[in-house]
Amino acid sequence: MKNKILILIAFFVVSQFTKAQTEDSRFAVGLGVIQNEYNGDYGSGIFNFKQTWYGAGGLSLGYYLTPSFDLGLQGSYGKYGYRESNVNYFRGLKTDASLFTHYKFNNGYILSKNSKLSPFISLGIGFATYGVDPAYDKSGSNSSVYPTIVTKGNDFVVPVGAGLKYQITDHFAIQYQYLYNFTNSDNHDQNRGVDFFGSSRHSSAKSGNDAYGQHIFSLVFNFGKAKDTDKDGIADKLDKCPDTPINVKVDKDGCPIDTDVDGVADYLDKCPDTPAGVKVDAKGCPLDEDGDGVPDYLDKSPNTPKGVKVDATGTPFDTDGDGVFDYLDQCANTPAGVKVDAKGCPLDADGDGVPDYLDKCPDTQTGAKVDANGCTVISLVTPAENSEVRTFRNIQFQLGKSVIRKSYYADLNQVVKVMKENPTYTLKLNGYADISGGAAWNLVLSKRRADAVKTYLESKGIESTRLTTEGFGKEYPVASNATFDGRAKNRRVVFKTK
Repeated sequence: MKNKILILIAFFVVSQFTKAQTEDSRFAVGLGVIQNEYNGDYGSGIFNFKQTWYGAGGLSLGYYLTPSFDLGLQGSYGKYGYRESNVNYFRGLKTDASLFTHYKFNNGYILSKNSKLSPFISLGIGFATYGVDPAYDKSGSNSSVYPTIVTKGNDFVVPVGAGLKYQITDHFAIQYQYLYNFTNSDNHDQNRGVDFFGSSRHSSAKSGNDAYGQHIFSLVFNFGKAKDTDKDGIADKLDKCPDTPINVKVDKDGCPIDTDVDGVADYLDKCPDTPAGVKVDAKGCPLDEDGDGVPDYLDKSPNTPKGVKVDATGTPFDTDGDGVFDYLDQCANTPAGVKVDAKGCPLDADGDGVPDYLDKCPDTQTGAKVDANGCTVISLVTPAENSEVRTFRNIQFQLGKSVIRKSYYADLNQVVKVMKENPTYTLKLNGYADISGGAAWNLVLSKRRADAVKTYLESKGIESTRLTTEGFGKEYPVASNATFDGRAKNRRVVFKTK
């Protein structure tokens, strides 16, 4: 019982440290139980399972050459014999050893290399030696056996056969193999073929050498260290990255660790914490197409020109917050909230050189001279010169109306200022109309427009005695009445000295 327990323990330990015989596990040891079958002058016991059991033990050592071929040694020791009748029978001991090669069908061409079932065919060459079975002939000389048995001697053998191995686990396999051993002699039983030591030829004696078959049932254990070219701990057959540099950490597939999964292994990655999905360069760093120092995945302005300073979002600076980047802004100190043009400069709708946010007269006539407030500069001359007051912005009116628009209050207030500063000045206010409507109506309307301006000036403290009005209707246009803009310019009031 103790020996059986030790055998079981040894079997368990060996099975845990062996793997299927492959390129990475090249050596295999087989432990076999054998039934020997005789074929000779007594008769044929090949696949004759009614014959007496002639058992033996076997040992094999195999070496993996290629996916198709194994090479090895195998041998056996045990009983052999044949029982024709209670009179005609013999039994002896046989020892054999041979060099063999296996052709395997799970070579990737016929069956998958990963197939657990591995059929094979065998061919070998070896030798065998024969002797008396002491349990059969206790004298050891065959003298008590009749007829005389010749079992001693040696010969060459050629084993030919086939087998089937099943890989139970990665650690070990079971195998069945049948071998038919051709020999080069005919004297390994009672010599019925020739007259030898007084034995007589038997009528059933047949020509040809003796042979024997073997049913071999084995447990196969495999040994060897898996090939690992790059020394990363992953066998080459499982290694998807077999050229990993020495000492680089790898995953279960043998590929260098890539913590941020950006396609660049950690040992080469200069930016190992790149967020998932971000495109990177060869160094594993996020792409920065415009070279502004802010990676594309964070860059809100990915096409910034080279050399332009940007903020943390990759956006060029806009110091005055007017929506025009500093590198484009020709008016970099625009006050907050002021509307600007594409160059970052405050809007100047009437083009008078005074930005709208400072312009108190935003509708100044094109080309008119203005002051710092954007209002038309009105120059009054002395009465002696009796010339027209120069104005670059007439007081214009809406179609058919004589109401002064608020946008002209600043201009009129300038007139008030000049009149107060020059108390000797007097003004004539001339009103005009466009061609819309009848001539009589336009004459009345133009006079009302002049009177409206006079009333405004009087409301600001200018004496009525210094002001006179006259309407000219559609006469003396300053622009073409064929266009909308032209007609608007003709609906006006101008100032003249008396």
